[in-house]
Amino acid sequence: MKLFVGLGNPGAKYAHNRHNIGFMALDRLAEDHQFSPWRSKFQGQICGGILGGHKVLLLKPATFMNLSGQSVGEAARFHKIPLDQITVFHDELDLAPGKLRLKQGGGHAGHNGLRSIHAHLGADYGRVRLGIGHPGHKDAVAGFVLRDFAKADQDWLAALLTGIGNGAVHLAAGDGAKFMNAVALQTAPPRSSKSPKATAQKPATPAEDAPARSPLQKLLEKFK
Repeated sequence: MKLFVGLGNPGAKYAHNRHNIGFMALDRLAEDHQFSPWRSKFQGQICGGILGGHKVLLLKPATFMNLSGQSVGEAARFHKIPLDQITVFHDELDLAPGKLRLKQGGGHAGHNGLRSIHAHLGADYGRVRLGIGHPGHKDAVAGFVLRDFAKADQDWLAALLTGIGNGAVHLAAGDGAKFMNAVALQTAPPRSSKSPKATAQKPATPAEDAPARSPLQKLLEKFK
């Protein structure tokens, strides 16, 4: 079994916050792949399903961000899920909005949800880092992550969540490259190689418009 964890804060007040993009990712994944209904367990909300033949448990801790490790640790121990089969979806200030990166192990970079998971399980779990951008100054971070996504964010956010849903099967199979590619096809679709200039018809010149003249017509024109 694999455990996918989305980080966020519980309750309607926080539902659309930037800090809750991890919850949003799991909600989209569960919807797209017809997982079981969410239910309360392990101090959080869980549901389960199959992705490409792999049994996957989704978990949204309800402990609030700073205590996320309590919920994740309880679920991991109950199901005996090793750290290399746990993947955490979380907001990332150091990535531009809409960018996504994968990481295995490493530090928590000051993220309180990851810090709590480190304390309960260690550092060797996988992460899906979901870029939300940075407010520009560290003193503004708390207010920034606890505010709702702006109207201007909705297009890239929708594309990112669609890509996560599309690529989830590859993530469950451990193919990070295919997962990243599925996301990129939504967030940065390839441009057509045919530019408008290349396909535009060149205006015909008067000479090109005129029908070809026979030798007899040319001779007659000399006597006009």
